[in-house]
Amino acid sequence: MEVTYVIIVFIFTYILGAISKFKFESIPNKLIPFQNVLIGVVSALFCYFTKIEPNFVQAFVLCMLSAMGAGGTSDLKKVKEKK
Repeated sequence: MEVTYVIIVFIFTYILGAISKFKFESIPNKLIPFQNVLIGVVSALFCYFTKIEPNFVQAFVLCMLSAMGAGGTSDLKKVKEKK
């Protein structure tokens, strides 16, 4: 269950990041970490209120890590496409 939980949160944060990237294309690269933090907070609230994770602190930490990981994965994809 733990692995499935992480994958669901990772996919959710990745989708939120993709939506925000297409919706707000003019966001400078230096503000993307703040965007990822905001996505992590939204994901944590989603996980907590849908009872995916009953402990808010654990939901917050996991979602923040997932948001940063999804952002890093997106950046890796861009670097690979440039080469």
